[in-house]
Amino acid sequence: MEHEYDYLIVGGGMSADAAAKALRESDPDASVGILGDEAHGPYERPPLTKGLWKEDRPAAEVVDLGTAGKGAELQLGRRAVSLDTTSRSVDDDQGDSWQYRRLLLATGATPRLLPLSEHERVIHFRTLDDYQSLRRLASPGTHVAVVGSGFIGSEVAAALIGSGCKVTMAFPQDEIGAGRFPDGLADFVTDYYRSKGVALRTGVKVTGGEASDTGVTLALSDDTELAADVVVAGLGVTPNVLLADKAGLEIDNGIVVDAHLRTSEPDIWAAGDVANFHNPALGRRLRVEHENAAIGMGHLAGLNMAGGDGVYDTLPFFYSDLFDLGYEAVGLLDNRLEVFEDWKVPMREGVVYYLDEGRVRGVLLWNVWGQVDAARQLIARPGEIDMESLRGRIPRAV
Repeated sequence: MEHEYDYLIVGGGMSADAAAKALRESDPDASVGILGDEAHGPYERPPLTKGLWKEDRPAAEVVDLGTAGKGAELQLGRRAVSLDTTSRSVDDDQGDSWQYRRLLLATGATPRLLPLSEHERVIHFRTLDDYQSLRRLASPGTHVAVVGSGFIGSEVAAALIGSGCKVTMAFPQDEIGAGRFPDGLADFVTDYYRSKGVALRTGVKVTGGEASDTGVTLALSDDTELAADVVVAGLGVTPNVLLADKAGLEIDNGIVVDAHLRTSEPDIWAAGDVANFHNPALGRRLRVEHENAAIGMGHLAGLNMAGGDGVYDTLPFFYSDLFDLGYEAVGLLDNRLEVFEDWKVPMREGVVYYLDEGRVRGVLLWNVWGQVDAARQLIARPGEIDMESLRGRIPRAV
């Protein structure tokens, strides 16, 4: 069966929602369709590892973004399998064809997988369905092995401890936050997790394992095993570029877009986790997998699809909650750069600056709030900066 929309969005995440709402504002009489492979309409992702663990209401109700109420038609449970830029059509896995005048690719990313057979007790955490599966299995006293210490792993581990589970984290680094946080802060966070009851297996990778209806046993790279009731993996993601690649769009660690978020095809835009864009403040191309970028890029892409000419020059920020610790960050968090720490209360409240050739390239706001714009301005500032002049440069929010 063939269908036709003025604007078609492939992908059903937060970028799709932001784009659909922008399109409706800019072109209220146009038809807007969203082709998504999940059973749910667009929803907020951050609560899946944060606030939802403290909610009693149904998860779908809490995180729903209300996209359908803004006039977009949701075509859910459909996976796009081919894109023909000549006929301007997208075919799905159910045999239907979707024609468009203008197209947005917001196809997101796919979690990297553990070397285990698929099983309901092995959850590669990313979606609302993943959250609901884990919530069903993670009753008080359940032993959950969390593989990975990045955003997903560290946040899920904290949430599970708060829900009364036993948690063991296994990851290749020596500390939580290694490579991103200064060494002293990474040591502090790692010890903090231990103090909260999280058991740590550091310096190991999962090399295999077995899952059954009663539990999972992981084989680790140090020739030991880790047995748990449930395994949650947060191993990073791979951008979903296959559709765009097969259609001949330019690909380089994601779908390459220009300053207006347009791809190498003039009537196709890309946004969110899958889009590779140039950031003028850093002078380099980025692909960002965080909420702020998903919403901002989706919104601008929608405006531009409807005839706008806006430029995406925002340096996205990201944030995380680790028990009662929290932070916001902008730019590059890489402790291979020159690091300057400005603590008001050591390891509890302060600002960490990451510099390269005398310029600030990243800012970590550790339990410091409301200073993202100040951090962005500092990163965009031309010329070298004296490191000592950074002391007190970004104050504690009042």
